[in-house]
Amino acid sequence: MFYLRLARGYRVPDLGRWLLTALAAAVVAAFLLRSLGRALSEPLGGTDALVRLLWCLPPLAAVAWFAAVAARSVPARRPERIAGLTAAGTGSRRIRALIASEVALACALGSVLTLLLFLVLRNDIAGPSLAPDLGMGVPLPAAAPVTLLALVPITAGIAAACAVPVADTLPGGRAPSPTGFGVWRIALPIGLVVIGAALELIALRPDAESDGRPVHLPAGLGTTSTAALGGWSASALGLTLLTGPLLAWTGRLLALGRPTPLRLLAGRGLTAQARRLGPPLAVLTLVVALVLTTIRYWIGTPESADALPAVEACLVLGCAAAAVVSRLAEVRTDRREVTDALLRLGTSPRLLFGAVLLRTLAVGTTLLLTGGATAALAAAGLR
Repeated sequence: MFYLRLARGYRVPDLGRWLLTALAAAVVAAFLLRSLGRALSEPLGGTDALVRLLWCLPPLAAVAWFAAVAARSVPARRPERIAGLTAAGTGSRRIRALIASEVALACALGSVLTLLLFLVLRNDIAGPSLAPDLGMGVPLPAAAPVTLLALVPITAGIAAACAVPVADTLPGGRAPSPTGFGVWRIALPIGLVVIGAALELIALRPDAESDGRPVHLPAGLGTTSTAALGGWSASALGLTLLTGPLLAWTGRLLALGRPTPLRLLAGRGLTAQARRLGPPLAVLTLVVALVLTTIRYWIGTPESADALPAVEACLVLGCAAAAVVSRLAEVRTDRREVTDALLRLGTSPRLLFGAVLLRTLAVGTTLLLTGGATAALAAAGLR
């Protein structure tokens, strides 16, 4: 009843976030149930069941990431809702538990709908092509689908609970976010990029000895050497961690010297937002780079293309994009007071709009640099 009363106050963005979470959870539940159906259809002793379960981890992690980012944005975007709960005597820890429970409830609803569809299709409705995926003709243990589907709301709820700091749930409790990065936050990713690029160059040099134990990549991407895969992984992780500092440096570069008001607003705004925009933009850039590299490889070798990795890539890409949109909405809400103050001081709306465009151009250039380097290193390691 309490959640129904909260839902009555939902706006369109809140309802959209709730429905997107339920939809993403439903797709992950479909992957899990498909792996269960395949395991039931295969003879005992098959090793493919574990591989199919491992294929479900990337979309599950993507849903948890989106749930965490969306849950963190709730206190900033709906301060009146948090203020009302606090006035009613709800503590900050309970508010965090309520936000996490709301996310888990949406994931549970999506999982239950998928389970109902799975059971209906098993009732001699699906055709022969879907019979192996549903495990038709084999008794279904009741505990198996319940245990698998419980992973989705539990994982998303825990991620949401860990993402919302206790201090942020109190009205006016959000402390100003620091705009700088420590030495280790910069030295570590630079070191990873340099070491990873060096390893991949060593592995790909013309006179390098062939690797005796090649690594077979998933999604029909062929094979690569251990050194090349390790080098790309280190470089990709380093570029992902370096996205936030690069955004902050780009903002400082815009405001360098004696900047115009346009450059000053754009640069200072980008520097202040770099710490919060960096992680979701870095994840989205990494996913896009992997998807583009996979598509490029599949175009060259069409026989290696597979439908399941493509569907999972679409889900991961959608969750990463939704997380970026949620973080952008959170940043916009936080800057509303600053924008209103600038307008009251006589700032032209055209100047504010130009600053937004300049920040967007700077962010796009930075992401093109990191994403292009990630994709180039990945394409070089495939063979």
